[in-house]
Amino acid sequence: MSKELTKLAWQDVRWNCDAGLLKFKDTREVTPIKQIIGQDDALDALRFAIESKAYGQNVYVRGLSGTGRMSMVSRMLADLNPQIQNKYEHCYVANFSQPDRPRLITLKAGEGKKFRHKMERLAAFIEEDLKKVLESETVQLKKVGIEEDVQAQVRQISEPFEGDLGEQGMALMNINTGSGQHTIVVPVHEGKPVDPEQWKELIASGTINKEEQERLLELQQNYSKKLDEVGRKINELREAAMESVQELFEKQAQTVLSRQIQNISRTFDNDKVDAYLKTVLDDVIEQFFDGRNKNYLPRQRYSVNLLLQNKPGPECPVLIERNPSLHNLLGNIESKWTADGPGMADHMSIKPGSLLRADGGYLILDVRDLLTEPGAWKVLIRTLKNRSLEIVPAEMSWPFAQPSLKPEPIPVDMRVILMGDSQLYYVLDNQDPDFPDLFKVLSDFDTVIDRNQRGFDNYAAIISRIAEQEHLLPFNSGAVARLIEHGARICSRAGKLTAKFSRVADLAREGHFLANKAGEEVIDSEHIVQAVARTKRRGGLPSRKFQEMLSNGTINVDTSEGVVGQINGLAVIHAGPIVYGFPSRITTTIGPGRAGVIDIEEQASMSGSIHTKGFHILGGLLRHLLPLEHPLTFSASVAFEQSYGGIDGDSASGAEFCCLISALTKIPIDQSFSMTGAIDQHGKIQAIGGVNEKIEGFFDVCNHRGLTGQQGVIIPRSNAGELMLRSDVQEACERGDFAIYAVEYVTEALEVLMGMPAGVLMDGVYPENTILHSAVSKAADYWEQTQAVVKR
Repeated sequence: MSKELTKLAWQDVRWNCDAGLLKFKDTREVTPIKQIIGQDDALDALRFAIESKAYGQNVYVRGLSGTGRMSMVSRMLADLNPQIQNKYEHCYVANFSQPDRPRLITLKAGEGKKFRHKMERLAAFIEEDLKKVLESETVQLKKVGIEEDVQAQVRQISEPFEGDLGEQGMALMNINTGSGQHTIVVPVHEGKPVDPEQWKELIASGTINKEEQERLLELQQNYSKKLDEVGRKINELREAAMESVQELFEKQAQTVLSRQIQNISRTFDNDKVDAYLKTVLDDVIEQFFDGRNKNYLPRQRYSVNLLLQNKPGPECPVLIERNPSLHNLLGNIESKWTADGPGMADHMSIKPGSLLRADGGYLILDVRDLLTEPGAWKVLIRTLKNRSLEIVPAEMSWPFAQPSLKPEPIPVDMRVILMGDSQLYYVLDNQDPDFPDLFKVLSDFDTVIDRNQRGFDNYAAIISRIAEQEHLLPFNSGAVARLIEHGARICSRAGKLTAKFSRVADLAREGHFLANKAGEEVIDSEHIVQAVARTKRRGGLPSRKFQEMLSNGTINVDTSEGVVGQINGLAVIHAGPIVYGFPSRITTTIGPGRAGVIDIEEQASMSGSIHTKGFHILGGLLRHLLPLEHPLTFSASVAFEQSYGGIDGDSASGAEFCCLISALTKIPIDQSFSMTGAIDQHGKIQAIGGVNEKIEGFFDVCNHRGLTGQQGVIIPRSNAGELMLRSDVQEACERGDFAIYAVEYVTEALEVLMGMPAGVLMDGVYPENTILHSAVSKAADYWEQTQAVVKR
């Protein structure tokens, strides 16, 4: 019988780590390990990505969190200490011709601060000392000379004209009008110039006769025309003098400023600096001598925005951006507000982000965080692809930039290290055509290491390091052995231990808490056992509620006797990292008809795609095991009883098939058993997940009701090597109160469940008194019944 052949020995249901293999009394005798263990291929790929200078060798570090990815990357960068040949600093300065497009100046590391300081000194000179230079004695003497020259020229023009006027009895007089003071030609009477009002009075009194009046009027008109010509010439002379004075000041200012600008230019030997300084000189001359410009502030106008200051030397920047929002990556442009609302930002408003701070070095990002930030992924890819950084991309406008400031793009060169899992890697690889070209290196972290002496020693060294770094009590060999066993339990793979050391470390910390609270000086195995139990209990409310509902009859699960068309399947629920198993009653009803096998869960839209696939495989297996000369003509329905949520996964497909065979043959299934395992179309039982938790879930139900010695769980043979059951389950197996059966084919499971041979097909026929013979016979009966109905 398959029941005895498939039963596992109690020693096989749990792997126990022998503390004697550890060869130390406690972790104080163990040298802490610093490097990451069991990740040689990932380390090699990461080392290549760090040291390679080729384009596109950015790296995706793939693996689950808790495997030490971030620690390894940080430590490797520190150990390799990559060097950079050319380190730069980037500055923004004002663009006087296009104020909304600040100019970029790139300097060697260490020169940015010097350039900013020199420009500050130049601006201070313009603001405080340039006016004093123009008011110096030398300049003022030259100004007086120009003014004296023009006055002499004015006299040369005006004096002959005024003399001619006197000879003709005329003179010049200044009068006030609504538009200002004007000079006019007036007659002279009794040796005195006569204004227009007095002239009218003289005419009215008869003092001036008509002939004299006409003569003087004619003279006045003629000399007024000459006065206009003289005035024009005098104005031209004075305007020329003003221009000469302005030219004198501008030339003097230009001479003084040119010397200072040449000193700055010689210091940096940079074409962009030279071009900018030329515009500064032109702008100073234009702005300083513009009398209408009341808001000329040289300290602000000629300031230098040093975005990033780097120390000279070959050390590379290494930046971990833990909040990769769009603003944190790009930087931003600070808003400026005036009394009238938002105003134009300037070059000093630009602030750098991590993409610039990592220039020439390494930027480490978590890809899940990156993808949750709107626009962040697009900006990263664009920057890497173009090798230039636009702090304000074209598609972004106010209020990101106040308003529409568009700084000149910055050339950048960096190596990006993305941390992510497999799912996101495949999404990016399939959805973004630039991803494969930009992230050519894959550093793949394994989640397991080998369960051997080297693995044990590495675990001890890691625990020793944690104890040293976090000032925990020392762990004795028994405590380390229990932690290793828990690593095997988390891993749930034959011959392997988990590489997710974060979970093991959490358990170690709780073991320290318990030992410290008890006043112990060393953490022993019992503290770790308690820590495991406490961790399980904290997330165990769903399991306890389930047990309560079993006790009060709310949930019906049979753990004894035989029932036709009913079997105990197994499922799991998750409470964070803690997984709990529980039995689920599966039932089947069957009768003659042509509907085939109906999945009630699928009909109710409660079945996931994997469960639906597993259910359809069930039909293929029926056709494979039942060699009929006619079609299968029955209507059957399969359901998970008292299931009110969605169901997915194919681990119940084996149990569903056995339940269907029971309903078809009317042979009862022993309810002392539960079963888990997926089937293929040839009847092989395939591995499933959560095998330990599923077994323990059914054990807890049986233990709560009382172990009979007949109860057990049927699992796939391929899962047998993964078993790491709780100690109490192993002890029950050792006493013979509980059993685990590992089967390879569904026929073996049928024999355990129904207590009779399944049958072996020989010459197209199953032997009598076998399960499958009965199934073939019952299928033939249904065919005959269906045909009889059709004939009637």
